[in-house]
Formats: sequence, C-alpha cells, structure tokens
Amino acid sequence: MPRVKRSTKRADRRRKILKRASGYFLTKSKLYQAAQEAVERGLKFAYTGRKQKKRQYRSLWIVRIGAAALQQGMSYSTFINGLKLAGNTLDRKILADIAANDAAGFAALVTVARDARLKAASAHTERQKTAA
Repeated sequence: MPRVKRSTKRADRRRKILKRASGYFLTKSKLYQAAQEAVERGLKFAYTGRKQKKRQYRSLWIVRIGAAALQQGMSYSTFINGLKLAGNTLDRKILADIAANDAAGFAALVTVARDARLKAASAHTERQKTAA
C-alpha cells in the first residue's frame, strides 16, 4: 500500500476549525485540540438555540396577545377559544402584530371572539334544555 501524507487535508481541516474558533478566549482560539472542543460545543449550543428561538418567540407573542386582550376585558384563553369557535385561522404571530400595531383591528377581533363564545354558550344551553 502506498504511503499517505495528509498534509493538505489535515491542514485544511485544522485551518477550518481554527478559523471558526477565532475570537475565542486564550488557547481555545490558538491550539487545535482546545479549539476543536470549543467549536463543537459552540455548534451544539447554536443547534439548540435555533430550536429555543422558536419557543421564545411563541411565548412573546402569547404575552403580547394576552396583554392586549386584557385591555379589552378578556383573558388570553377565552380570546383564543372565541377565535377558534368563530373559525378564525389567524396564527399567534399575526395576532401579536395586530395587537401591537392596530388597536382598532384587535378590538374587532375581540368582539368577534366574544360573540362566538356567547353564541356557543347559548347553543349549549339550548341543547341542555332539549335533552332534559
């Protein structure tokens, strides 16, 4: 078997890792082994961070919608339930944007949700009366 000298492949791999580690503290940016560990750890945090970002934005949207709904005299859960009963398919991102930028539009949505809940409640009491 021929002898393999790994000079370019090995140097390229090391250079790539050290370039990714530039800006790290002390040996983590200078020595290959420490840099490799730091880069792998950083990539792991970056991966989980991309997942956490989605969760954090969703919770932010929920807080914004809840605050705007409370100003209109309705809790978050009753507001979302009313929208579902009304057949409204707006997602939380859009609802949060409307809550932040269009108070009149959000008030109209609260009215729609409130009417849908009242209609569903009256239909429920009618079913109970006919069943009894």
